Amino acid sequence: MYYLFLLRPAAQYNQAPLTTSTPTSASAPHADVSVVVPSYNHARFVEKCLRSIFKQTLRPRALVVIDDASTDGSAEIIERTLTDCPVPWAFVRNHNNRGLAATLNDGFARTDGRYFAYLGSDDLWLPDFLAARVTLLEARPRAVLAYGHAYSIDERERIIDCTTDWARYVDGDVRRMLLSTLAPLSPTVVYRRAALAHHAWNERARLEDYELYLRLSAEGEFAFDARILSAWRQHAANTSRNLALMLDERLAAQRNAAAQLGLSAHALSHYQSLARFRSAQEFMRRGRKLTALKLLLANLRGVPSTAEAARLLLGLVVPHSLLRRRKRHLRQSASERYGSLPG
Repeated sequence: MYYLFLLRPAAQYNQAPLTTSTPTSASAPHADVSVVVPSYNHARFVEKCLRSIFKQTLRPRALVVIDDASTDGSAEIIERTLTDCPVPWAFVRNHNNRGLAATLNDGFARTDGRYFAYLGSDDLWLPDFLAARVTLLEARPRAVLAYGHAYSIDERERIIDCTTDWARYVDGDVRRMLLSTLAPLSPTVVYRRAALAHHAWNERARLEDYELYLRLSAEGEFAFDARILSAWRQHAANTSRNLALMLDERLAAQRNAAAQLGLSAHALSHYQSLARFRSAQEFMRRGRKLTALKLLLANLRGVPSTAEAARLLLGLVVPHSLLRRRKRHLRQSASERYGSLPG
């Protein structure tokens, strides 16, 4: 029987003992992919996250769940839910909060297999997610990862948005796309382990994936699948709600990866201005118009087109109540178009 063993002693991590289990039977085929679920204070969501992994039509070879010192009872829910896990699993409880990037590095070190994926404890996979991603990577040996579209869901599993409506993702060379600050959502990604093994999540970063994506894009293709096979949850605790932090993290990631991407000082300056313009658009949508205007005026050379500049300026003069009304309308339209989240 297959058991999941630690690659390094647990004592190095200041953690409680590792709990492992191996199921006695399995009815679905297994993939050569290990899955990590980093969990922190998602007691409301973590069981649904885990059960979306259990329901995969192509099951992972192993599942590692790491609770990063949650204080909301998450660990007890995880322990109870894992008793139904149909694949070999391990549960790690950190005594102290280490942060998402450090937790992911830990999880990667504890796993093996040709492919690696992680799923945030508030997000979900649809049943064919792993089967589709592994099939795509098998067909694309030059790809360092596979990714795709995703639904956005609220705290009650209602679909409120979908990346198909606004994200112009590309297949193959994604460096220009990433530098424009459009990046895959983490629950859509499966990595080729051989590529990921040369890197690590930057443990000083709060935007954990962006710098890693930039570095990986210099080494190979991103294989894109247009199907919608995962769901990213929006709620009050999302890091992405802190727009100032997100901008600082994007700028830092671009600077850190500039040499690997072969960016000149002039090219880096251009993409940094573009990142600030994109952030100005986000501030405008949130009603922080003065901040948006300051970013726009200080970064005019980052404006990608006259049309985008005009839309931003229009948003700055339109009452925020109208923007909020439009946002509610778009969410309602998404719910009507996509219906409920598939099981």
